[in-house]
Amino acid sequence: QVQLVESGGGLVQPGGPLRLSCAASGIIFSINTMGWYRQAPGNQRELVAAITSGGITNYADSVKGRFTISRDNAKNTVYLQMNSLKPEDTAVYYCNSLIGKWYRGLSGLGPGVGNWGQGTQVTVSS
Repeated sequence: QVQLVESGGGLVQPGGPLRLSCAASGIIFSINTMGWYRQAPGNQRELVAAITSGGITNYADSVKGRFTISRDNAKNTVYLQMNSLKPEDTAVYYCNSLIGKWYRGLSGLGPGVGNWGQGTQVTVSS
């Protein structure tokens, strides 16, 4: 059974950093493209960062230059380093494996696992 467990969220002031982690089990993690989604109240879940099995990355314009996705295949874990956080980054963050066409950008990718984790809440506020 696939399990995705996100952690590391919290309350942070604008401009501050936060690092999220996602531990995956039940999948062959090392060969999967992985990504981070977020969902703010009243909004659809959106993909904000993706990383291939080889470490190639892609980001949504809204987070480019501020967020960094990385992975540790030995630990079956994907990370999201978030810097210069803004109030509009407030959301529940989820990880998932990704399927689709990488060459189409983030819009060409979709979640590969149907049972999402519980997510981790990120709140950016002073």
